[in-house]
Formats: sequence, structure tokens, C-alpha cells
Amino acid sequence: MATEALNGLAVAILVTDGFEQVEMIGPRKALDAAGAKTLLVSPKQDQVKAWDFTNWGDTFPVDLRLDRARPAEFDALLLPGGVINPDTLRTLPEAVAFVKAFFDAGKPVASICHGPWTIIEAGAARGRRLTSWPSLKTDLRNAGATWVDEQAVVDRGLITSRQPDDIPAFNLAVIKVFAGALVSSRQAATK
Repeated sequence: MATEALNGLAVAILVTDGFEQVEMIGPRKALDAAGAKTLLVSPKQDQVKAWDFTNWGDTFPVDLRLDRARPAEFDALLLPGGVINPDTLRTLPEAVAFVKAFFDAGKPVASICHGPWTIIEAGAARGRRLTSWPSLKTDLRNAGATWVDEQAVVDRGLITSRQPDDIPAFNLAVIKVFAGALVSSRQAATK
């Protein structure tokens, strides 16, 4: 993937304590390497603590507090999973509104593992084909989505993936969709 494919693309990574560490680090590294500007957005004040498979992981600085983040200032959204992170985010009206704003604006959203819980809460799962950690299958079907068991699924700007093992396929799909959205927005800006 070209290192400049995402130059100028601003990506919000919405997390709170308990996000799966590899599901943030792997995609963020790929996005940054492709030229995107990524910011950790969180309802937490200064730092967030990751979950590392079976124990608490590393602590990361919050780049922008959620109460100061404006979806209009971003081109795309990344929702890492883990169980604790999306389960907490979906209970916070400001987090749900932030996610919903990306869907309402037709901006691309990437979500892995348990991340689609927040998508369900934002009312954006209905009528979409997506994947997730297998335990969310019934939740997604009940929300009106079609759940499939695939490494990476793309449906109208939404990229989803099942688990950490799928991160390479997820990253490729995310960069392709985000690059397409960047090209479209640049073309629209020149008209």
C-alpha cells in the first residue's frame, strides 16, 4: 500500500478503558503508515488503559477528549473492540452520538471484534452486512443486520472484522475504503 494513500485523512479512534490493545495499535500503525492523521478520542480525561487479551495492557495518552471532538473535523472513524470498551461506550450518549454522526454524514467507519455494539446503539446496523466477534451474531441479527463469518466485510463504507487474527485483512480493507472516501471528498471539494 502506498505510504501516501491517506495523506490528509483525519481518523478518530474512539476508545475508553478496556479496548483490545492490538485492535487499536495494528490498525492505527497501518493508517499512520499510509499517511493518515490518527487521534485517540475518549471520554477519559488524559489517558486510557488497554486490555491485552487476558490482562490489563498499556496506557495511552488521549489526544482529544470526546466532549471536545467534532465529527465534522474527521474524515473517518475507527472503533476497536475488546469487551469492556464498546460495552462502556454504548452506554454513553455522547459516544453514541459521535458514532452516529459519522454514519449520518456518510463517512467511513471501521470496527473490529466487539466494536459493532456501539454501531448497534447508534442505529446503524440495520440493513447492513457485517461481521464481529461471534458472540455478537445474535445482537447484530436482532438489530436488523446480516452477520457473516468472514475476515473483513465491507458494506457501504462500513468495514468490520472478527478478531485480532484478522487484523491484516482488516487493515487492507480499511485503507482501501478510507482512500476511496478521501478521493471522493477531494473530488467533491474541487467541483
